[in-house]
Amino acid sequence: MEAHLLVPFLDQDSGLSFPFLCLLVSGGHTMIVLANGLGDYQVLGQSRDDAVGEAFDKVAKQLELGYPGGPAVEKLAKKSIAKRDNFPRPMINHPSLDFSFSGLKTHTLLEYKKTNQTIEEKAEIAYAFQQSVTDTLFAKCQRALEQTGLDTLVVAGGVSANRAIREKFNQLENVNVIFPEMKLCTDNGVMIAYAGLQYALAGEFAGTNEIKVYPRWSLQK
Repeated sequence: MEAHLLVPFLDQDSGLSFPFLCLLVSGGHTMIVLANGLGDYQVLGQSRDDAVGEAFDKVAKQLELGYPGGPAVEKLAKKSIAKRDNFPRPMINHPSLDFSFSGLKTHTLLEYKKTNQTIEEKAEIAYAFQQSVTDTLFAKCQRALEQTGLDTLVVAGGVSANRAIREKFNQLENVNVIFPEMKLCTDNGVMIAYAGLQYALAGEFAGTNEIKVYPRWSLQK
Protein backbone atom coordinates (compact mmCIF):
# COMPACT_ATOMS: atom_id res chain seq x y z
CA MET A 1 0.00 0.00 0.00
CA GLU A 2 2.94 2.31 0.60
CA ALA A 3 4.07 1.63 -2.96
CA HIS A 4 0.61 2.65 -4.21
CA LEU A 5 0.92 5.82 -2.15
CA LEU A 6 4.34 6.69 -3.56
CA VAL A 7 3.93 5.78 -7.22
CA PRO A 8 2.36 9.15 -8.24
CA PHE A 9 5.78 10.70 -7.59
CA LEU A 10 6.87 9.10 -10.88
CA ASP A 11 4.85 11.78 -12.66
CA GLN A 12 7.17 14.74 -12.32
CA ASP A 13 4.50 17.07 -13.70
CA SER A 14 2.13 16.32 -10.81
CA GLY A 15 3.86 18.75 -8.45
CA LEU A 16 3.47 16.21 -5.64
CA SER A 17 5.41 16.80 -2.43
CA PHE A 18 5.02 15.94 1.24
CA PRO A 19 2.80 16.42 3.18
CA PHE A 20 -0.37 15.28 1.43
CA LEU A 21 -3.49 13.21 1.99
CA CYS A 22 -3.91 9.87 0.28
CA LEU A 23 -7.00 7.77 -0.27
CA LEU A 24 -5.86 4.17 -0.71
CA VAL A 25 -8.58 2.06 -2.27
CA SER A 26 -8.04 -1.54 -3.31
CA GLY A 27 -9.44 -5.04 -2.96
CA GLY A 28 -8.02 -5.35 0.53
CA HIS A 29 -7.80 -1.79 1.82
CA THR A 30 -9.76 1.41 2.15
CA MET A 31 -7.97 4.07 4.15
CA ILE A 32 -7.29 7.78 4.35
CA VAL A 33 -3.64 8.40 5.14
CA LEU A 34 -1.78 11.54 6.12
CA ALA A 35 1.61 11.25 4.42
CA ASN A 36 4.11 13.50 6.19
CA GLY A 37 7.23 12.04 4.58
CA LEU A 38 8.82 8.80 3.43
CA GLY A 39 7.87 6.20 6.02
CA ASP A 40 5.99 8.77 8.11
CA TYR A 41 2.30 8.01 7.74
CA GLN A 42 -0.79 8.38 9.90
CA VAL A 43 -3.97 6.45 9.14
CA LEU A 44 -6.84 8.88 9.72
CA GLY A 45 -9.64 6.54 8.71
CA GLN A 46 -10.22 3.06 7.31
CA SER A 47 -12.93 0.54 6.58
CA ARG A 48 -14.40 -1.22 9.58
CA ASP A 49 -15.39 -4.21 7.45
CA ASP A 50 -15.21 -4.75 3.68
CA ALA A 51 -12.65 -2.87 1.66
CA VAL A 52 -14.19 -0.94 -1.22
CA GLY A 53 -12.62 -3.19 -3.85
CA GLU A 54 -13.91 -6.22 -1.98
CA ALA A 55 -17.41 -4.70 -2.00
CA PHE A 56 -17.19 -4.20 -5.77
CA ASP A 57 -16.16 -7.83 -6.22
CA LYS A 58 -18.98 -9.14 -4.02
CA VAL A 59 -21.61 -7.01 -5.73
CA ALA A 60 -20.33 -8.18 -9.11
CA LYS A 61 -20.70 -11.77 -7.93
CA GLN A 62 -24.26 -11.06 -6.78
CA LEU A 63 -25.06 -9.62 -10.21
CA GLU A 64 -23.29 -12.54 -11.92
CA LEU A 65 -20.81 -10.27 -13.65
CA GLY A 66 -17.65 -12.25 -13.06
CA TYR A 67 -14.25 -11.26 -11.68
CA PRO A 68 -12.60 -8.81 -11.23
CA GLY A 69 -15.70 -7.02 -10.07
CA GLY A 70 -14.66 -3.38 -10.23
CA PRO A 71 -14.33 -3.05 -14.01
CA ALA A 72 -17.41 -5.21 -14.54
CA VAL A 73 -19.62 -3.08 -12.28
CA GLU A 74 -18.26 0.13 -13.83
CA LYS A 75 -18.93 -1.13 -17.37
CA LEU A 76 -22.48 -2.17 -16.51
CA ALA A 77 -23.22 1.07 -14.64
CA LYS A 78 -22.52 3.02 -17.82
CA LYS A 79 -25.54 1.33 -19.38
CA SER A 80 -27.88 2.78 -16.77
CA ILE A 81 -30.69 4.79 -18.31
CA ALA A 82 -32.72 5.87 -15.29
CA LYS A 83 -29.55 6.73 -13.31
CA ARG A 84 -31.15 5.41 -10.15
CA ASP A 85 -29.38 7.06 -7.25
CA ASN A 86 -31.23 6.24 -4.02
CA PHE A 87 -28.87 3.91 -2.19
CA PRO A 88 -27.65 4.88 1.31
CA ARG A 89 -24.25 6.49 1.83
CA PRO A 90 -22.83 4.42 4.72
CA MET A 91 -21.35 6.34 7.67
CA ILE A 92 -21.41 9.57 5.68
CA ASN A 93 -22.76 11.48 8.69
CA HIS A 94 -20.51 9.73 11.19
CA PRO A 95 -17.95 12.20 12.59
CA SER A 96 -15.03 9.81 12.05
CA LEU A 97 -13.17 9.28 8.79
CA ASP A 98 -13.89 5.54 8.87
CA PHE A 99 -15.82 3.62 6.24
CA SER A 100 -18.21 0.66 6.20
CA PHE A 101 -19.30 -1.10 3.02
CA SER A 102 -20.70 -4.40 4.32
CA GLY A 103 -24.19 -2.97 4.85
CA LEU A 104 -24.19 -1.36 1.42
CA LYS A 105 -23.27 -4.69 -0.13
CA THR A 106 -26.23 -6.35 1.64
CA HIS A 107 -28.57 -3.50 0.67
CA THR A 108 -27.52 -3.90 -2.96
CA LEU A 109 -28.29 -7.61 -2.90
CA LEU A 110 -31.73 -7.07 -1.33
CA GLU A 111 -32.62 -4.40 -3.89
CA TYR A 112 -31.45 -6.63 -6.71
CA LYS A 113 -33.65 -9.48 -5.48
CA LYS A 114 -36.68 -7.19 -5.74
CA THR A 115 -36.15 -6.83 -9.49
CA ASN A 116 -36.75 -9.22 -12.37
CA GLN A 117 -32.96 -9.35 -12.73
CA THR A 118 -32.91 -8.22 -16.34
CA ILE A 119 -29.73 -6.66 -17.76
CA GLU A 120 -31.40 -3.25 -17.64
CA GLU A 121 -32.25 -3.65 -13.97
CA LYS A 122 -28.76 -4.93 -13.24
CA ALA A 123 -27.38 -1.77 -14.81
CA GLU A 124 -29.50 0.41 -12.54
CA ILE A 125 -28.36 -1.54 -9.46
CA ALA A 126 -24.72 -1.28 -10.54
CA TYR A 127 -25.07 2.46 -11.10
CA ALA A 128 -26.73 3.08 -7.73
CA PHE A 129 -24.08 1.04 -5.92
CA GLN A 130 -21.22 2.80 -7.68
CA GLN A 131 -22.69 6.23 -6.96
CA SER A 132 -23.07 5.39 -3.28
CA VAL A 133 -19.45 4.26 -3.03
CA THR A 134 -18.19 7.28 -4.95
CA ASP A 135 -20.14 9.81 -2.89
CA THR A 136 -19.06 8.17 0.37
CA LEU A 137 -15.38 8.21 -0.53
CA PHE A 138 -15.69 11.80 -1.74
CA ALA A 139 -17.44 13.05 1.41
CA LYS A 140 -14.91 11.44 3.76
CA CYS A 141 -11.95 12.81 1.82
CA GLN A 142 -13.51 16.26 1.68
CA ARG A 143 -13.84 16.14 5.47
CA ALA A 144 -10.24 14.97 5.87
CA LEU A 145 -8.99 17.83 3.71
CA GLU A 146 -10.94 20.32 5.80
CA GLN A 147 -9.66 18.84 9.07
CA THR A 148 -6.01 18.80 8.02
CA GLY A 149 -5.97 22.00 6.00
CA LEU A 150 -4.07 20.23 3.20
CA ASP A 151 -4.75 20.96 -0.46
CA THR A 152 -3.26 17.89 -2.14
CA LEU A 153 -5.03 14.54 -2.38
CA VAL A 154 -3.61 11.39 -3.94
CA VAL A 155 -6.13 8.70 -4.89
CA ALA A 156 -4.31 5.41 -5.45
CA GLY A 157 -4.83 1.65 -5.51
CA GLY A 158 -6.70 -0.56 -7.94
CA VAL A 159 -10.08 1.11 -7.38
CA SER A 160 -8.60 4.49 -8.34
CA ALA A 161 -8.85 3.34 -11.97
CA ASN A 162 -12.64 3.70 -11.73
CA ARG A 163 -13.58 6.58 -14.03
CA ALA A 164 -16.70 7.56 -12.09
CA ILE A 165 -14.57 8.01 -8.99
CA ARG A 166 -12.00 10.02 -10.96
CA GLU A 167 -14.66 12.32 -12.40
CA LYS A 168 -16.17 12.92 -8.96
CA PHE A 169 -12.88 13.71 -7.24
CA ASN A 170 -11.83 16.07 -10.01
CA GLN A 171 -14.75 18.25 -8.88
CA LEU A 172 -12.94 19.13 -5.65
CA GLU A 173 -12.31 22.85 -5.62
CA ASN A 174 -8.93 24.33 -4.70
CA VAL A 175 -7.46 20.86 -4.29
CA ASN A 176 -4.69 19.27 -6.33
CA VAL A 177 -6.13 15.80 -6.95
CA ILE A 178 -3.55 13.33 -8.26
CA PHE A 179 -4.21 9.88 -9.71
CA PRO A 180 -1.54 7.43 -10.89
CA GLU A 181 -1.49 6.48 -14.54
CA MET A 182 -4.07 3.82 -15.29
CA LYS A 183 -1.38 1.19 -15.85
CA LEU A 184 0.07 1.95 -12.41
CA CYS A 185 -3.21 1.74 -10.46
CA THR A 186 -3.32 -2.02 -10.01
CA ASP A 187 -0.54 -3.97 -8.30
CA ASN A 188 2.63 -3.71 -10.36
CA GLY A 189 6.37 -4.14 -10.10
CA VAL A 190 7.14 -0.54 -11.02
CA MET A 191 5.63 0.86 -7.82
CA ILE A 192 7.43 -1.71 -5.65
CA ALA A 193 10.76 -0.92 -7.32
CA TYR A 194 10.20 2.81 -6.92
CA ALA A 195 9.34 2.49 -3.22
CA GLY A 196 12.41 0.35 -2.66
CA LEU A 197 14.57 2.86 -4.49
CA GLN A 198 13.39 5.71 -2.26
CA TYR A 199 14.38 3.77 0.86
CA ALA A 200 17.70 2.81 -0.69
CA LEU A 201 18.44 6.45 -1.50
CA ALA A 202 17.52 7.34 2.07
CA GLY A 203 20.15 4.88 3.32
CA GLU A 204 17.64 2.50 4.88
CA PHE A 205 19.45 -0.57 3.54
CA ALA A 206 23.01 0.56 4.23
CA GLY A 207 25.22 -1.77 6.26
CA THR A 208 22.88 -4.74 6.41
CA ASN A 209 22.24 -7.83 4.35
CA GLU A 210 19.31 -8.90 6.47
CA ILE A 211 15.80 -8.84 5.02
CA LYS A 212 12.90 -9.23 7.43
CA VAL A 213 9.59 -10.52 6.16
CA TYR A 214 6.32 -9.66 7.89
CA PRO A 215 2.91 -11.08 6.86
CA ARG A 216 1.30 -7.80 7.95
CA TRP A 217 2.97 -4.46 8.41
CA SER A 218 1.07 -1.31 9.35
CA LEU A 219 1.73 1.90 7.46
CA GLN A 220 2.06 3.53 10.87
CA LYS A 221 5.49 2.65 12.22
